[in-house]
Amino acid sequence: MATLAARRTTAVTIGLATSLVLAGCANPTDGGTTGVAATPGSKTKINISPDQNRVTTGKVASIAEEVPERIRRRGTLELVSSAGSAAPLTFYATDNKTVIGVEPDLAHLVANVLGLKPHINTVSWENIFVGLDSAKYDTGLSNITVTEERKEKYDFATYREDNLAFAAKKGSGLKITGPKDVAGRTVAVSSGTNQEKLLVEWSAQNKKAGREPVDIRYYQNESDTYLALQSGRIDLYLGPNPTAAYHAATSGRTEVVGTYSGAGAGLQGLIAATTKKDSGLAEPLADAINHIVDNGTYAQVLKRWGLSDEAVTRSEINPPGLPKNGS
Repeated sequence: MATLAARRTTAVTIGLATSLVLAGCANPTDGGTTGVAATPGSKTKINISPDQNRVTTGKVASIAEEVPERIRRRGTLELVSSAGSAAPLTFYATDNKTVIGVEPDLAHLVANVLGLKPHINTVSWENIFVGLDSAKYDTGLSNITVTEERKEKYDFATYREDNLAFAAKKGSGLKITGPKDVAGRTVAVSSGTNQEKLLVEWSAQNKKAGREPVDIRYYQNESDTYLALQSGRIDLYLGPNPTAAYHAATSGRTEVVGTYSGAGAGLQGLIAATTKKDSGLAEPLADAINHIVDNGTYAQVLKRWGLSDEAVTRSEINPPGLPKNGS
């Protein structure tokens, strides 16, 4: 049975090492691959073609029996992830229709353990939560951060560390070490995310200290954001560290100029499988994640996508998350 792990209160500040080192773009001559390495000087290849040859594992009957009966009878695990392209988290293969990435790979592994067929639905970010609320989807695996506010409506089973990154145009000369460094800057962020919450709080801190607030901008998708960054319409983009590092390395036009924990300065942020509160799925999800951690398939998937530095040692159910405003 899953147990609640100890609180993680290690302070995480700007300057965390970038977890993803990439080089080169898709090469049609070698089956659609891109260079990837978890650390500098150690390169490998990741497969971005539709033929994924995913890491798999077997069903564990004792864990599968924990799944609510209505889902066991259905035989599928209805998973939901954000649409669009956010490599290496969830994005489209070279055929522009097959959903691939670290999130789909982990979703398949979890479904394997639970003895269910994974069915991945891609929707807009806000519709992830609408679908979870209505029980249209069983669980979300979409780089969803544990926050205290979200814990009022959802249960979480953690599976990866959450680190954010400030991306800038290459050669910007910027270095983000705290709120004062974004005072008066034009910064893009996605609406409804924990990075938006952090940026709003930093802006408020700047105003309180007599500095200029942050000029926060919103764009429909990541490609529009990077176009704005390249053209100089914005100074910075705050988003997930893996996607920022991937874009910087593969495009050669941007750079990561600061990183930050997704839960704030005093707590390591965590990404989690997200379910409707009291759905009965949090425990089997955590147990499935812990099983793939123990049997090594979890590490294989993270290494495959260059995210070994964001691995967790155990899945936690509803751990401390990003605090509410003023708490």
